[in-house]
Amino acid sequence: MTAPLDGIKVLDLTKLAPGPLCTMMLGDLGAEVIKIEEPGPPTGRRAQQAGAAGTQGPVNSFASSPYNALGRNKKSIGINLKSGAGKEIYFRLAQRADVIVEEYRPGVAKRLGIDYEQLSSRNPRLIYCAITGFGQTGPYRDLVGHDINYIATAGVLSLFGRPGQPPTIPHNLVADYAGGGMHGAIGVLAALVARNQTGRGQYVDISMMDGSLALLAQSFSSFFAGGKVPQRGETIFDGGIPNYNVYLTKDEKYITIAAIEPWFFANLCRALGREDFIPHEYDSSKRAEIARVFTEKFKTKTRDEWFAILSKSDICAGRMLTLDEVPSDPQVLAREMIVEVEGPGGQKIKQVGVSVKFSDTPGSIRSLAPQLGQHTDEILGALGYGKDEIDRWREAGAIK
Repeated sequence: MTAPLDGIKVLDLTKLAPGPLCTMMLGDLGAEVIKIEEPGPPTGRRAQQAGAAGTQGPVNSFASSPYNALGRNKKSIGINLKSGAGKEIYFRLAQRADVIVEEYRPGVAKRLGIDYEQLSSRNPRLIYCAITGFGQTGPYRDLVGHDINYIATAGVLSLFGRPGQPPTIPHNLVADYAGGGMHGAIGVLAALVARNQTGRGQYVDISMMDGSLALLAQSFSSFFAGGKVPQRGETIFDGGIPNYNVYLTKDEKYITIAAIEPWFFANLCRALGREDFIPHEYDSSKRAEIARVFTEKFKTKTRDEWFAILSKSDICAGRMLTLDEVPSDPQVLAREMIVEVEGPGGQKIKQVGVSVKFSDTPGSIRSLAPQLGQHTDEILGALGYGKDEIDRWREAGAIK
C-alpha cells in the first residue's frame, strides 16, 4: 500500500529527542530513513551522552532496542565522517537523498565539511533541516541548552505551576518534541511541497526555542492586545478556575474537568447536585467556595465512577491515566495508538502508533530500531561499492 512519503530518501544524523522524533515521523509516513551512526563504541562525551539518553549498559543498548520507537522505520549505516572514505560515502548518499536532518551545534557541520553549502552544490534538490536549541542566528546561537532552557526563554515555563509556587518543570515534551521534532517534520514536509513548485531544495532552520514560542501564539496575542502578563495557576486554562481543573477522587486518582462553556458548567453543577452554582460561573468571589465543594464532592466516588457518570451527561471530563493504564484505554485501542509489532524472535513489541490517519495512504510501522551498522553492506552495495572495498573500509574503521 502506498504511503504519503514513498520514494523520499532521508539521511538522519541525529541522536537525541527532537531529531529522532522528526525522522521517525517521516519514516512512519513512508520515507526511507537511513541513520548515519558513528562506528565503534562511544567514547568521551558521546559515551556520556548515551548514558544521559537512557542508553546505559552495552553500546547503543537502548538506541538499538526494538522497544525504541524513535529508531523504527529506519536503516543503520556506520560511517566515520572524519575519514576520507566516510566522507566519500556520505557525499554519494547525499547526492541521492531528498532530505538530511541533523542537530549539530551551529558551525559543526561546516567544520566537518558536510554542511548545506557543500551538499547543495552537488544536489540542488536537497532539503537540509538543522534542528538546534536557539537556531542558526542571534546572540544565543552558540549557547548550549536543553528543553527547560528553551521553554524558559520562550516564556512557556512561566505559565506552568500553581500560584505562589516555583514553576512546574514539565517532561521534555514541549521544546524537544513539539518545538523541535514536530516543527522539524513540518518544515521538511513544507520544503518538499515547495520543491515541487520550484524544483529546488532549501535549508530549513529549526530552533527549539522558536518552536516553543510559536506554541504560545494565542497567549501572546492576548498579552499584546491587553498588556496583562498571565500569572501561572491563575488563568482559565491552568487551574485558575474550579471548572477547568483536576480533582482527587476516592481511590486517590484524578479526574479532569474542563467545563468552561456555560452549558457544560451547568451540566456539571447538575451532575454534582449543586444547581445553585450555575449562575455563578463568572463570579470570582464564589470560586473558592465552588472549588471547595467540588473538591469534597469528587472524593465521594472513584475516578472511573465519576467518569462513567460525567461522560454520559455532556460534560468535558477525562480520567488522568498513568502510562501503565493508557494501553488498555478503549479509545486508545480503537484509534490504534498502542500497537504490537513483531520483533526479533517473534516476540510482540508494544509501541505508540502512527498519529496521523490517512484514508488512502496510511503510515505504518514497517520495521523496528536497527542495530548499529545493520544495513551498511546493503546500502553501500546499492551505491555501487564492491565487497572488497567495503571490507577494506571496515577493516580501517571507516565504516561498521
